[in-house]
Amino acid sequence: MMDSERYNIQVSVESHFIEKESNPEQSRYVFAYTVTMVNQGSIPAKLLTRHWVISDAEGRTQEVRGEGVVGEQPYLQPGEGFRYTSGTILDTPLGVMQGAYQMVADDGEHFDAVIAPFRLVDPRVLH
Repeated sequence: MMDSERYNIQVSVESHFIEKESNPEQSRYVFAYTVTMVNQGSIPAKLLTRHWVISDAEGRTQEVRGEGVVGEQPYLQPGEGFRYTSGTILDTPLGVMQGAYQMVADDGEHFDAVIAPFRLVDPRVLH
């Protein structure tokens, strides 16, 4: 059983539409997202891999898996945080991303830091 007192990485995300890199005529919508993760647990942990599920407004889904984030595998002491910005491209002006980071604690326990669903929105499509 997981001990949320020991293993607890809080993840929050802010997304932004990048108008100057997007081209709606070519169904190209570019979004940036900034992730902030904070170790709220009592034991240090390292991010090993990431798993994203990205869905557009027409129900197309892509999964992205890989090592680390932005070329790093942050190691977080209790109370420490890590922030990074990355991006994705959709064919539609609306979408949703969600996923998880696979973590390993200093005691060898593997656990997921869940990334709750967040929206990708071109504000020009909202009236």
